[in-house]
Amino acid sequence: MAALAPAPAPALAAGFADPVHDAQRTFAALMRAMAEPARPVPLVSALASPAPLSPEMAAAALALLDYETPFYLDATLSAVPDVTAFLRFHTGAPLVTDPAAARFALIGDGAALPDFARFAQGEPDYPDRSATLIVQVARMDEQSEGALVLEGPGIKGRRTFSAAPLPADFGRRLAANQALYPLGIDLILCAPGLIAGLPRTLAPHTQD
Repeated sequence: MAALAPAPAPALAAGFADPVHDAQRTFAALMRAMAEPARPVPLVSALASPAPLSPEMAAAALALLDYETPFYLDATLSAVPDVTAFLRFHTGAPLVTDPAAARFALIGDGAALPDFARFAQGEPDYPDRSATLIVQVARMDEQSEGALVLEGPGIKGRRTFSAAPLPADFGRRLAANQALYPLGIDLILCAPGLIAGLPRTLAPHTQD
């Protein structure tokens, strides 16, 4: 009886169609998002990334990761081997299992966002040695009821911002993170067609 041929390996999802220009366009959107904190910035991605990795998070990862940038995946993303294969193949970045060793952390479940203290906070002489958390959410806007009122560099006065799902204590986490400045982590939120930056300089407004 003839031996059965092994099943073919599943095809790896393609990366950027135009690697240079697509990466530049995505990077420009990311920089705008960080320069205008808590303001949703359009990001249209044609990537057919493996679920549950969204096209927006995949684009951000391909624009930011390289062989020198260790990254961490939360349980939602690390449970899917195709996600790891896609990111490692298209970026060359090393995957780490220790959150504190990551320069970037990809969080597929915003509601289960880990404690910020688990990630690199930077060092007094090198505050840039900190982590950036890229977090998937289902929606974001500036008008929803119960939105946070945020202030900080890049915001004239105050700005309202809402995203979901996120932990109930997300505002308190932002305030504690800002109190560590110049240390602390930065966040990039990804929703369908949008990204938003929440740098460590940002904090919820508190009543005087």
